Amino acid sequence: MSTNKIIFGIVTAAVAGAVIGLLLAPEDSKKTIKKLKKKTNELAGDLIAALEKSKAKAADAADQLKKEGEAYADVAREQVGNI
Repeated sequence: MSTNKIIFGIVTAAVAGAVIGLLLAPEDSKKTIKKLKKKTNELAGDLIAALEKSKAKAADAADQLKKEGEAYADVAREQVGNI
């Protein structure tokens, strides 16, 4: 399972838990809505940060693969030139 799917699952579960907890809490609806908005914004920020981190890791991996591919291509060119 990919890291993004795990992060998405955790965030989704956290949001669902927060919503259920707040809806079942014996508080004024305005306070509940305010808490929901705050928690949603916090979780959205966490999700964005996690996605940006994953994006950076993917970009680094792509760069590394490109460098390795270029190195293999150079070796192959040398070997073909030596034939």
